[in-house]
Amino acid sequence: MLEAFSAAEIIAAKRDHHSLTDPQIDWVIDAYTRGAVADEQMSALLMAILLNGMENREISRWTDAMINSGERMNWSALSRPTVDKHSTGGVGDKITLPLAPLVAACGAAVPQLSGRGLGHTGGTLDKLESIPGWRASLSNEEMLTVLQDCGAVICAAGAGLAPADKKLYALRDVTATVEAIPLIASSIMSKKIAEGTSALVLDVKTGAGAFMSDPAKAKELAHVMVGLGKRAGVKTLALVTAMDVPLGLSAGNALEVRESVEVLAGGGPSDIVELTVLLAQEMLELAGIKGADPAAALKNGKAMDVWRQMISAQGGDPDAKLPVARENTVVTAQSSGTILSMDAMKVGMAAWRLGAGRSRQGESVQAGAGIEIHAKPGDVITAGAPLYTLHTDTPAAFTRALESLENSVTIGDMPVGGIDRLPLIVERIVD
Repeated sequence: MLEAFSAAEIIAAKRDHHSLTDPQIDWVIDAYTRGAVADEQMSALLMAILLNGMENREISRWTDAMINSGERMNWSALSRPTVDKHSTGGVGDKITLPLAPLVAACGAAVPQLSGRGLGHTGGTLDKLESIPGWRASLSNEEMLTVLQDCGAVICAAGAGLAPADKKLYALRDVTATVEAIPLIASSIMSKKIAEGTSALVLDVKTGAGAFMSDPAKAKELAHVMVGLGKRAGVKTLALVTAMDVPLGLSAGNALEVRESVEVLAGGGPSDIVELTVLLAQEMLELAGIKGADPAAALKNGKAMDVWRQMISAQGGDPDAKLPVARENTVVTAQSSGTILSMDAMKVGMAAWRLGAGRSRQGESVQAGAGIEIHAKPGDVITAGAPLYTLHTDTPAAFTRALESLENSVTIGDMPVGGIDRLPLIVERIVD
């Protein structure tokens, strides 16, 4: 086959700060997907993109080329409007679990294609797989059936959805090019646009425990992704939200499912409830559903009903006991006072070292591993009181996890102006 371009000329163009043309982008994504461009060549191009950036037109075309590498899903058979949420991930971010059934209980359809965790950020599928019998892999026909019956489905993206992104994601992970905003934005949005939802709310995390810790960079990423969604005809908005402190009171797979069920039962940590309701309101508004009251649907059990139905539809037993780690140890406060800060990244790294996360794709995770948090910033604590409980099946992991948690909290006197931390909603971005 005679190729339209050579990889070297495209690499050189981006190396020399030129914009790539639409035909160049279409060719390089297609050629890489079918193996005509080698990993080392694409690695060089990814590094050139990281260093020299891309214009909005280039990012949009790159996204389209990744979408066109595979199938597009279609939910026109549904009687409800579709809306989805994507989070860039963080420590204790279990929001998808109560959110999808809550939005479905209020009248929308939520086709939530989720992923597995890598590093310190937990994956939604890993959390749900701690429920006995629950199945992440569904055919398109099964997804449609669950959506029609339950209003929400949370499952793995099939191999046919943006296959170019799957190859590029793995390559970015080993070539130190993960942080490039054009590549992050196109990776997320190619899958979400191909997923076929008509509306999308983006939850872009920022702060110490976030992938994008700098709020300015998080806002830039949010703007780029909103633009990509709108250009593709998907109603899109983004919330930049705080991840300087872990969300909720747990980090770890079964631990986070347990906490999500508490939220669906009308309880749970206040920050999880607040963010879940806020995101539900944004999703329902984008989907054009008027007059719904997500806070009431949490309290009156309607969201819980959808959760139980959704878990059962995917083979899970919503009444089954969740896995519990074989070993645990308690970390206590070293002094008395008010907790002034808690480093989300350190908590996330500790949970990962306990076995709740993976260091490379394909590794297994421990369902019961993770951390329970007994007090958070603003709480008063006394020396010797429990601060964290660590859970793992491998007691040798405690040493490294405890190292991660060193200096993870600051305890002192409450300052006059209160604690300095990010607001839960940093910014709302609509264009």
